[in-house]
Amino acid sequence: MAVEIERKFLLSSDEWRTQIDHSICMRQGYLSCTESSAIRVRIENEQAHINVKKSLDGIHRLEYEYGIPLDDAEEMLDKIAIRPIIEKTRHEIRIGKHLWEIDEFLGDNKGLIVAEIELGSADEVFERPDWIGKEVSQDTRYFNSSLIEQPFCLW
Repeated sequence: MAVEIERKFLLSSDEWRTQIDHSICMRQGYLSCTESSAIRVRIENEQAHINVKKSLDGIHRLEYEYGIPLDDAEEMLDKIAIRPIIEKTRHEIRIGKHLWEIDEFLGDNKGLIVAEIELGSADEVFERPDWIGKEVSQDTRYFNSSLIEQPFCLW
């Protein structure tokens, strides 16, 4: 069983943009989505995965991810996925031993930018860059799966 421990934050400034190491274009759609679990298909550049997640408390999640053929993923996004499709650019920034992922959303969620960090434990100490703002790890509005029901443009 894979357990993901992730914390999510809003950003207090655009200073992070000068520290980007790498960026990835993503499209993802949900095949099934409930308040606590989701089955998602994601295309990252030219790679595709299917992902099953179950939230335990907003910070801890059971997570399973498997590679799938790109053509299958594109067909699932076009013909099966719940609308709207989530489109975003993920910017990666390494600070110390941690990787920060900043998701800059497009489409119906344009204007929303959040930073995520995966940890080994919920109480793991990590460096907080100056551009990190309020924590929203347990605010379900910021879950990608929630953004298909209530896109940022409707907030």
